[in-house]
Formats: sequence, structure tokens, C-alpha cells
Amino acid sequence: MTSSAIIPYSIEPVASLPTDNNLAEALLGSMAEYGSQLHGRRIWLACSGGRDSLALAALCVQLYYQGRLPFLPQLLHVDHGLQADSRQWAAHVANWARTQQIPCHILHAKVSGHNEQAARQARYDVMRAHMNQNDVLLLAHHADDQAETILMRLIQGAGVNGLSGMQPWRIQTQGTHRIVLWRPWLTIQRANISAYAKRLKLSYIDDPTNKSGDNVRSGLRRDIMPALMKYNPNVIDNITRSAQLLTDAEVTVRTQAAQDMQQVAIHSLQLLPAQRVLDIDKLKALPEYRQRQLLHYWLGQDEPLPPAKQLIDDVLGLSQRKDHDHQTALFWQGRKHSYTIRRYRQQLYRLSTEWLAWLNTPLTDQIGLFDCESLGTASTAVTLRTNKDFVWQLHIRLQSLASLLDMHKVEKTHKTILKITPLDRQQRLNTALSTRPQSGKKLFQTLGIPFWLRGSLVVVSVASIHHERELPLLLVSPFERWVLKIDESLINPINLSDILDRVVIDALNVNIT
Repeated sequence: MTSSAIIPYSIEPVASLPTDNNLAEALLGSMAEYGSQLHGRRIWLACSGGRDSLALAALCVQLYYQGRLPFLPQLLHVDHGLQADSRQWAAHVANWARTQQIPCHILHAKVSGHNEQAARQARYDVMRAHMNQNDVLLLAHHADDQAETILMRLIQGAGVNGLSGMQPWRIQTQGTHRIVLWRPWLTIQRANISAYAKRLKLSYIDDPTNKSGDNVRSGLRRDIMPALMKYNPNVIDNITRSAQLLTDAEVTVRTQAAQDMQQVAIHSLQLLPAQRVLDIDKLKALPEYRQRQLLHYWLGQDEPLPPAKQLIDDVLGLSQRKDHDHQTALFWQGRKHSYTIRRYRQQLYRLSTEWLAWLNTPLTDQIGLFDCESLGTASTAVTLRTNKDFVWQLHIRLQSLASLLDMHKVEKTHKTILKITPLDRQQRLNTALSTRPQSGKKLFQTLGIPFWLRGSLVVVSVASIHHERELPLLLVSPFERWVLKIDESLINPINLSDILDRVVIDALNVNIT
């Protein structure tokens, strides 16, 4: 039984049929522009079986067999089961591909929700999972799609980035996995593609929801675009040209924001993408319009979609506050992750929810026993806290530890205990920043430790198994470490700081995607 949505032409080979010069020039011109990036990559074509994607697949077949296209893309068709005839549509695409002798893969996706956005996300997720690193996904988006996208974003109050529309070549990342989205037809109008499909008698799928759907894009396509065409028949070309101009402007804005972020970011406190930090004093030194651009760029790092203007305004207001309230928190639900934005003193933090959850995991005491005579040149790793997203380890250089024990006059026959314990609020330590020992509670203030990091400070100490007295060496956080003062009457203080600095190496690894 054939679906009524399939245009009732018989499926015939298209390789020897006439091509369309405009469509071919757009594809080949784009290929020439991105030729160096395309070289050596596998090319896939997202094929719903609709008019646009099937026309692009047909053109690729024709140009390939004419020797004008150096590759034949593999088709990816996603069946997400939202339409009653979806199985028939998948079988139809596979049959058409078989006739054209072009590889085709039918993928299945589960959609969380019933709207077009959820279906689109599921479609891209399953195609991305099927593709290898740096593969290219060829898409049939055209000038009409571009005009609709820009109008949608204009209605939603988008800025320069959103109003620049879809890009012809865009790298898309999901965790460490990276693919390229390639759209060579963004300057081609739907009418040109329709005429080409009609000449070829393509048996494409005319999805009824494209016109009758209740989403914003369907409404624009059905009601708004025809009305705009009456006022100006060149409206699609004009909107497309505006998108190209805004793309140039967006590159300028983004370049300036990236340069500003290099100057304003506190790189020593960053753990990407979990924690990003800005210096508020340096942020305030910029003109306000560049502060907004920088916050827009900074917040949107690691996310496919930019933050809303209201969030930018709220974060800017948080950075400009003159009080000492460090409890205010702003929340942002991004597409990939959720974040909390906080201010502590003159630092602005963007913290992922996964990172904050990891920081709340309790630390436990770590105790190791070493033989001084066999310390040698080796090192040992002590895992302080770990989960599927983050691993925090201290790497102890045993040779440096041995040098420290020599200074501490520990006999080589003695066993040595290495202790790593969470800093207690009442524990008193003396750092180089203070003239006398301070409690842990006071040290949080002296060292400027934000409250969400205070459960992640540990004290590294050593002791001989034959002596009760412990020698505290270092206070360590995931980002910093502080040398602890030692009674200089007990040891030779020469080069003490250098040796202490070599004893412990931090290693905080991120596995989050």
C-alpha cells in the first residue's frame, strides 16, 4: 500500500537526466569554497524523502556520474514514528536510493515530546551518533528556509547572532564528538528546487505537516511569507542578503568578544566547560556595550544556542552590584547543560549543575604508608573525589617527599605516613599569607574561597610512624595550593618552598560531555 503523501511518479534512474544549472552551480561553488575542509572527510546527506532533500540527492547522483562531483554522499533517513506512514516513507527512500545506486541508511529515533523542535533534536542526535568524528552532513536548507528562520528569530527578539540565520558551513560539537553541517543551497529559492523536482518527476514525500502544522514555521510559510511577497516579490532574496550582512557583523562582534574574554577571564580558576570565571574589575573597564557582548559570548560558550537577552541583563546587573551579598544565584537551562551564575567578591562564575553536584560530594581521609628507603624517583596518585564526570587526583612525587623528610630530620629507617584530610573549619593552620595560625573558617575568608568550593580544601601532611607529631605541608583546592609555614627551628628552611611545590601536583580531569 502506497502512502498518499508520496508524489505518484514511478522511481526511475536520474543520472542521465538534465541537471539544473543554478542548483549545480550553487553546490559546486560551495564545494570549491570549502574544498580544503571537505578533503578526506566522509559525506552524508540528511534525506527525509521530501522534495528538497531528494532533489539534492538527485543532483549529487547526476554530478557524480558526470564526473563533476568527486564524491557520492551516503543518505541518512530518520524514522521517528510520528507519522502513521513513517515506515512506508522509510521504505520509499530506501527503494529510491537503491534505484540510483546510492548508499542509504535508515535510522530510528525516539522523540521526547510531540513538537517539531523535539523531533528535529531527535533527528540530529541519531544522525550525529551514526557519524564519525569530523564527518560532514549535507543539508538541503534553502533561501526560503533561511527567510523563515530569520523571521522566527526576529519575532523571538534575537540579536546579531540569531539574525545572521543558518550558516553554510558550521561545526557542531556534542561533548568531544564533532561533525560539520554543510548547507550549499542557502541562496537557492524553493521555487527553483520545485521546478527541478518536477522536471525530473521525482517521487518525493509531501509531508502534510509542512503546510498545515500548528508550529511557528508552518504559520510563517502558510500565512506571512505569501503576504510579504505581495508587498515585495524580492523579499526572500532581500532577507537572505541581510542575513549575509549580519553574518559579517556577527563575526566582527564575536572576534571582539573573544579578544575581550582572553583579557577578562581568570584562566587559573577555569575548568572548561564546568567552571568559567571572569574578573569583574576588568569587565567593568570595558564600555557597557562590550560588557554585554562579552557576557553573551561567555555565557554561550559550550552551548549550541545563545542565552536570552534577559539573562544577559540580569548577569550584567549582578556584576555591577556594590553590596557584599554573595548568595544571589541566577539559573540558566541551556540546551546541553544547566548552569548557575554567581558572584564572589570581584569574580563572576558560570558553574554547571554537574560540577556543583560533584563539589557537594564529601571528601574522605586518605592515608598512605611509605618506606623512606625505597621512595626513589617514583610518584603515586591519590584519588580524592571521582564520578563519571570529574576525577580529582593528587600526584605525590616521592623523591621530593624524601628530600623534605631529610630536611625534617626523619631517619631513613622509619616508615612515613602521608595524610590527606579535608580542612576542618576549626583546624588552625599558618599560610604564607598570615602572620599567625588561623582557623579553617578564617582561612576561607583570607584565601578568598567561594562557599561552594569550601568543602574541597584538603591538608597534605606527613609524619613518622615513630613520632606523633605531624608536619603539615600544603593546603590544596582543585585550583590552587598554599604552602604552610613550618617551625623553622626544626628544619633547614633553605629551598623549602621549592621542595614543597614539587611534592604535590594537582590533576583535575573532566570527562563531562
